[in-house]
This record gives sequence, structure tokens and C-alpha cells, in this order.
Amino acid sequence: MSAETGGAVPARGVPVLMYHAVDRDPAPATLGLSVTPEAFAAQMAVVAERGFTPLTTAALAAAWRTGGPLPERPLLVTFDDGYEGVHRHALPVLAEHSFASTVFVSTGWLRGKHDEGGALDTMLDWGQVRELAAAGTEIGGHSHTHPQLDQLDARRLRFETLRCREIVGEELGTAPVSFAYPYGYSSRRVRRTVREAGFAQALAVGNALACRCQGPYALERVTVRRSTDIREFTRLVEGRALAWNFAADRAATKGYALVRRARGAVRGHWI
Repeated sequence: MSAETGGAVPARGVPVLMYHAVDRDPAPATLGLSVTPEAFAAQMAVVAERGFTPLTTAALAAAWRTGGPLPERPLLVTFDDGYEGVHRHALPVLAEHSFASTVFVSTGWLRGKHDEGGALDTMLDWGQVRELAAAGTEIGGHSHTHPQLDQLDARRLRFETLRCREIVGEELGTAPVSFAYPYGYSSRRVRRTVREAGFAQALAVGNALACRCQGPYALERVTVRRSTDIREFTRLVEGRALAWNFAADRAATKGYALVRRARGAVRGHWI
């Protein structure tokens, strides 16, 4: 049953794919979390062949919030940071399939008057961001300068979330409603600040399927890497063997979470 005919909210989780750079020759700092244009095209072909319907982050969260209809096999295609290859290489593939997507931008990294330096690779400029938005891509927030938000004091945390939302609203005429945590790191304090900044939902990482029970500010995603071959990708979108595929990631994440919690406690702002 399609979205147009009013499918029921699926009982199983929803795959939310997390991409970064799409480039044949990315900078070394983005290589591991990049995919080639050819790999991205092959992966989107799998999405189409398997009968998935990509949605924006806002559309999925709104359906879960209101109990509204979803397609039989919803899926999200998301991109973090705002690399130029998303416009150059990913947008034509998405347009070919009429797929929706969400690009989460770090506004202080994008080329233009708000650029504060520090970007890891060639980034989108605001003209390209507007073209993505005009093509139906949801533009979400990803902080201003891409820090570890759970390590910031209250003043800087508010700045990173509010400034990002203000700039996107200024440049596009519409403020973003979706947010993705840089590095996937958050805490109750971070999630509360993101909500207070005006974002209606936010994505973490987690390397698990997203489900309604996670709540609107902790929806999980699965990581697509340079090393993700087409067989593994197919398993990811089908929700198979996620625990096995990401066992090392989860162990590292748990260990580093303890380190970050200790650092935050020392600074007096971890809750």
C-alpha cells in the first residue's frame, strides 16, 4: 500500500541511512565515511528494487507524532555536514528515482559569508543548498561549527543550536525542523536544548533501525561507509545482522560514552 492510499504505520523499525561525503576522491579526513558516486547509485537502485519509499526526516517524525499514514516500506536517506558531492553526485541519482532525502548542514562549515573554517572537505555553498531545497530535499540543522555538543557549556550549546537554525532560516526563508547531533553525541541536556531551539525532531546514530519508541529526539540511524559493499548494504536496509555488523562500533561507543560522561561531570554540565 502506498503513501497515497494511506498505509498503516509499520510495526518494524525504519532504516535511516546516514551518509557523509559522496565523492570519488574525498579528503583523507572524510574517506572512511564517504561513498563513491557509483556505490551510491547502486545503493539507491537496491532501495528502489526492494520497494522502499524514501521520506524526509520531518515526514517520518510527523507521521509517528500524529499516528498518520506511512508507506508500506518507509526509509530515510540522510547526509551529514553538507559536502559538495551531495549536490554534484547524489542529487541527480535521487532525482532519477524521485527519492526524498534530508541534508543536515553545519552552517559554519558551508562556503559563503557564514564560513568559520574547520571543514574537513569541499562543502556546499548556499546556492547549492537552495537548489537542493528546491528539488524537495529537506535541509536540517547539524550545529554551527560541528562540536561535540555534550561537552559544551550551556551558553555555547545554545549558540550552536540557535545560530544554526537562524542561518538556515535566513538563507532559505524557512527555519529547519529536523536536527542531527554531530558525531551522534547527545545527552538529556543537549536534547532539551535542541528542542528549545525550535527543532521538532533529532537523529542520533546508534546503528539500529529507528522506531517510534525511541522518541522524537533520539531516532537512530545506520552508517553507510566506504567499506559497505552492496551485500552488506542490502542487509542494512532489510534490518538484518545489524548487531553483528556494528558490534565493534557499539562497543567503542559505550566506552567513549563513559569517557564523555566523566569529562562532562568534571565540567559540571553533564545531565
